[in-house]
Amino acid sequence: MLSKKTKYGLKALTYMARKESKNPVLISEIAEEENISKKFLEIILLQLKNSGFLGSKKGKGGGYYLIREPENISVAALIRILEGPIAMLPCVSLNFYEKCDDCKDEKTCSISMLMMEVRDSTLKILENKTLRDLTNTTLPLP
Repeated sequence: MLSKKTKYGLKALTYMARKESKNPVLISEIAEEENISKKFLEIILLQLKNSGFLGSKKGKGGGYYLIREPENISVAALIRILEGPIAMLPCVSLNFYEKCDDCKDEKTCSISMLMMEVRDSTLKILENKTLRDLTNTTLPLP
């Protein structure tokens, strides 16, 4: 299940991507339009900035803006930044692998094999969906 942090991060980025203008967007505007706590959104957007997805501008006309085009930002990459591993078990994670301490043999573990299938199916969808795809279901914003 996605955390609120990840859900709100995706909503905020989708909001920015839908803007016809590429000007920076105020946190307060996003928070109000997407019904997200401003303080919580500040933390999320700072994390996305530190991860290289967003830029920011201070002062008049300031706010956050997308560094990359929405079609070049995969949903999988965003979820990994905001949520962490996509895999349901650490032993099947591609980017955050950890051996399970209770497993005798990962190669014959039926749970591990099942979770690899779940991971692969999930990644097939998330890696092929972009921020642009999320914006295509709604009208552009002025």
